[in-house]
Amino acid sequence: MPKIMIVRLVKMEFKPEEIAYFLNLFDEVKEQIRAFEGCEFLELLQGEKETGIFFTHSYWKDAKALETYRNSLLFKTTWAKTKLLFNAKPEAWSVEKFVTLR
Repeated sequence: MPKIMIVRLVKMEFKPEEIAYFLNLFDEVKEQIRAFEGCEFLELLQGEKETGIFFTHSYWKDAKALETYRNSLLFKTTWAKTKLLFNAKPEAWSVEKFVTLR
């Protein structure tokens, strides 16, 4: 059975006073995350009206690559800093790429 690309969506809501800190933190690690083996795409999205809501949207070669990242020192140290800034519990989805139209 062929390996299936995983799309990871993580919704995060930040305390208003912590948004600038989060953006600086993300800026410091975004290239490392994107360069992580198995990461094929990474973007950060911000709510249009609810500016304290952000999503990370990433593509992973397969579920094993995502799990390897989630167990890495890079993820653990970044997440430890990030989770202190939340205004609400984060939500995350791992989904398989099903249909893409370009």
